[in-house]
Amino acid sequence: MFKTKNLSPQQLSAFTALILSIPIALGIWVIRPDWEIALSSLVITFFGSYLLIRFVLESFIYRKIKLIYKFIYQTKATKREETYYKYILPQKGIDEVREDVEKWAEQRSAEIEQLKTNEAFRKEFLQNLSHEFKTPIFAIQGYVDTLLGGAMENPGVSKRFLENAARNVERMVNLVQDLDEIARLESGEQPLYKETFIIQDLIREVYETLSIKTAARNIRCSIKKGCESPISVFADKEKIRQVINNLLENATKYGKQDGSIVASVYKTDGRHVLIEFSDDGIGIAEEHLSRIFERFYRTDRGRSRDGGGTGLGLAICKHIIEAHGQTMHVRSKLDVGTTIGFTLDAKRE
Repeated sequence: MFKTKNLSPQQLSAFTALILSIPIALGIWVIRPDWEIALSSLVITFFGSYLLIRFVLESFIYRKIKLIYKFIYQTKATKREETYYKYILPQKGIDEVREDVEKWAEQRSAEIEQLKTNEAFRKEFLQNLSHEFKTPIFAIQGYVDTLLGGAMENPGVSKRFLENAARNVERMVNLVQDLDEIARLESGEQPLYKETFIIQDLIREVYETLSIKTAARNIRCSIKKGCESPISVFADKEKIRQVINNLLENATKYGKQDGSIVASVYKTDGRHVLIEFSDDGIGIAEEHLSRIFERFYRTDRGRSRDGGGTGLGLAICKHIIEAHGQTMHVRSKLDVGTTIGFTLDAKRE
């Protein structure tokens, strides 16, 4: 069956003119059965109708469509765009124009949803940031007010209050430093100094650094059997040390007493190396897994602010790994444990 919905303006004009001219020519032939006159009227009516209909379509309908396109792109048309509007756009069928407008509407809808999501994250981030700063500031203010109120006369009390105030100042300094580091990582202002090193050696170094903390909870740290063979990676060693240190501190803090932390190292496709750290601690609920790398995000269970830290450690880890062009991932189950890993480039040949 003949369909007209995808016709261009020229085709639609010709089709409409043909529908008009044929009955008129037939009517003239019925009144005066002369084929020459009927044929002449058919041709004259067809071309006259075609030109008139095309003029109406292009002058009125496509002028409106041109305005719609300009509104969609919200810019002053360049000479190239004006050429497009004048010559290319009229060649499009109405259905094609509809598809263009629908595609634009979908893009705008997606942009609006993204803006709403970003706005929600921004509000949550500002609330968290306010809380993180407010807590130590109010604590410091309380200690100072107490000291000024007469507690300085008691050496024991004044020393304890000053020590507590100093700890809160240190917490604020760490918070500012972490925020500054994230900002520099995001902007690319913090360069990476890549080198080739054996990842298992770095893991053992960090194990040794944290040995006092792990020993206090009787947590055994090891490299998984079969993963001991040296594997070289190409990355910023000190930045990766920072990532591993943060992951292991979290595993120690939220791991099980008398538990274990196991590191796994695998070559994946010959170009990348997968590094994972697994603990047998309290785990993370599934609804939190997609957000644990957000700034200040803390899960409700066992990860309160009372545990110390700035709440930016995992966010920094994620930015460091992404600065290497790699990704981080997490798997976890409540009361079973957590595995967090990342990839790095293998040693360059």
